[in-house]
Amino acid sequence: MLPCLNKQLLGFDCFGCGIQRAFFLILKGEFSVAFKMYPAIYPLIVLTLFLCLNFFFKFKRANKIINILAVTSVATILVSFTIKLINQ
Repeated sequence: MLPCLNKQLLGFDCFGCGIQRAFFLILKGEFSVAFKMYPAIYPLIVLTLFLCLNFFFKFKRANKIINILAVTSVATILVSFTIKLINQ
């Protein structure tokens, strides 16, 4: 796994800390552990899959769906990051 430079240099996690480990946990089938590691992994996966599908099949309200998924992903990242900072 790649080390987090933010954590090494500044001493605290960044917004993406845990995403790499969570992705590999999903590949191993450990879905709940992946969620605990990085809660935003699932909204990000849904967003990525929708973007890929939209590339091949154009959806009518794709921009609205992409915006909702992006806001959900960013909100999940910010909330989980804030909780992680508070619990340190």
